[in-house]
Amino acid sequence: RMFDVGGQRSERKKWIHCFEGVTCIIFIAALSAYDMVLVEDDEVNRMHESLHLFNSICNHRYFATTSIVLFLNKKDVFQEKIKKAHLSICFPDYDGPNTYDDAGSYIKLQFLELNMRRDVKEIYSHMTCATDTENVKFVFDA
Repeated sequence: RMFDVGGQRSERKKWIHCFEGVTCIIFIAALSAYDMVLVEDDEVNRMHESLHLFNSICNHRYFATTSIVLFLNKKDVFQEKIKKAHLSICFPDYDGPNTYDDAGSYIKLQFLELNMRRDVKEIYSHMTCATDTENVKFVFDA
């Protein structure tokens, strides 16, 4: 069975307890959201919110042994956007090249470093474009 738990803050507390004992979580974060804010709080960056949610799920006691697949989605939008809007908008400490590969790798690392159980828990990450059926098929076949 698969569930889409939604993304708005007000919905999250309602579902976390329902998933104790699951074997795999697919977490999707939009790469292209690094320069956007939440609809419900225009002071909060969407990428920071995704990182915060990922941290709370990845390290939650319910999911101590649960595999996590991280889809960094909208890579096509990110590839175009990163040419115009520097990643330091979201990550002020980032001083690397503003290229798709470098900025994308940096974002991926921000997620992976949140895993406090790295010695026993691996995060499987993929950069995806959900509208590219070949890309999605390749990822699911992997």
